[in-house]
Amino acid sequence: MFALAASLPAHADLWGYIDDRGVAHLAPEKIDARYQLFFRGDRSFDTRELTPAEPAGSDDEDGAAPDPLPRRLQAFFDTSPAYLGVRPLLRETAQQHRIDYELLKALIVTESGFDPRAISPKGAVGLMQVMPATAERWGLKGDARRPVPELLTEARTNLRIGARYLRHLIDLFPGRLDLALAAYNAGEGAVQRAGNRIPDYRETQAYVRNVLQIYHGLKPPAPRMQARAPQRVRVEMPAPPPMLRGGAIGRGNMPAGLHAALPNPSDTTPD
Repeated sequence: MFALAASLPAHADLWGYIDDRGVAHLAPEKIDARYQLFFRGDRSFDTRELTPAEPAGSDDEDGAAPDPLPRRLQAFFDTSPAYLGVRPLLRETAQQHRIDYELLKALIVTESGFDPRAISPKGAVGLMQVMPATAERWGLKGDARRPVPELLTEARTNLRIGARYLRHLIDLFPGRLDLALAAYNAGEGAVQRAGNRIPDYRETQAYVRNVLQIYHGLKPPAPRMQARAPQRVRVEMPAPPPMLRGGAIGRGNMPAGLHAALPNPSDTTPD
């Protein structure tokens, strides 16, 4: 039976270290003596959202202050040549694929620590830890001279393929970034077999929590708007035009202000 991880508030500690090459290594637990506590996840948030979970009975209309990015991790983003070297390309990729720049940062630092030549035990390669089979699925072709795994060590190629795949997953699970991230880690089939929930895999659950936790620190949620008392608004209607000359829906000769009153052509059914 799959756990209902996606519907529960979640929190996780974040451990890590920065190696001599300036590459970040992150984990939900202390792997060895090199790992130090980056972030203590004693404050929960719902994995379906990016906002912290409200404590029962909270009446803070301004919302709770966001958890700051761990100091060591912020220092990494400020100084690491590994990150700074691909930052312009990362911004370009985020814009091209309509993905939040901060989300790509959070995912990549979790996946590879911004090491373009990182290779996982399962064979995932590069910044976004793309599997060669996934890259081929999204159109990357290698040859005997330069096979797909080698091509994936190129930052531009890796970001292009990885971002295309992530965009596909975000569209596949609309409004559920947690499921898109779970699918990026475990495969979309695993999420679908779990009934569109985060699978009961410890690695995947920790991965989703860590990425969202870092994303939340990089991009705090916008403050909630406070309710205001209704105000009187004076509306002046323009005088009607003397004549409508062949006005048709969606054309430029329609008088201003009439568009909202007419049906959208895409909403009409042809006879």
